[in-house]
Amino acid sequence: MKVMQTVAAAALVLGAQAVQAQSLPTTGTLVVVPAFGEVKAPNDQAVATFAIEEQDKDKAAAASRVNQKMKQGLDILKKEDPQASLKTQGYYTYPVYPEDRPLPPGVSAKARIPTAWRVGHYVQMTTSNLNALPKTVASVQKVLTLNNLQFGLSPAATKKLDDQRIAATYQNLNERIASIANAMGRKLSDAVLDTVDFEGSGNYAQREYAAAPAMMRSAMMKDTAEVSEPSFEPGETTLEMRLVGKVKFK
Repeated sequence: MKVMQTVAAAALVLGAQAVQAQSLPTTGTLVVVPAFGEVKAPNDQAVATFAIEEQDKDKAAAASRVNQKMKQGLDILKKEDPQASLKTQGYYTYPVYPEDRPLPPGVSAKARIPTAWRVGHYVQMTTSNLNALPKTVASVQKVLTLNNLQFGLSPAATKKLDDQRIAATYQNLNERIASIANAMGRKLSDAVLDTVDFEGSGNYAQREYAAAPAMMRSAMMKDTAEVSEPSFEPGETTLEMRLVGKVKFK
């Protein structure tokens, strides 16, 4: 009796092992494979925004000083970096009103009259001459204020890096397909790439650098003041890509 029980138990164990050892059929299987790619490159372009603001009781006087200083600033930028691209970002004129105070009882409110005018002007400079950038910024800061500075990739560098990003992502897809085929007990030659979907890669266009609201109050700036050169670290840009591939096994 014990011998029969032992034989039966052994048969159950062998049967269980046989079931575990079996693999599901994979012929005609469609596998969805996500892939990821990432590349980095040193930034080779800078976008700087310069500004000037003046305040005066006479609106025309404030505007005249802004126009004059912006012209001086533009002349400096063109001299220091002739290859730079310049673009006006904005020109504004705001009235300045006195502080609101509670009126005495019986006194009617009157229309508010501006006590002064605030006039400002922005200009954006795009340059790939990063070696000369500290000197350029210091020179123009004698007249204008550095309002914003961003480093990024030039169009040529972005195109080159985009080619590398696509190649890296596609290579990752092939590597993952090989790993999946191995896990399924299939040969890589049995896999046929059915679809490659790059639509999920996201939007990697360079951002536009908008000027921040000006609150400079710089009516008494001296145009001839010397400014020490600033120190900049351009850093690097990372571009990423995701894709989804569909693989069918023969």
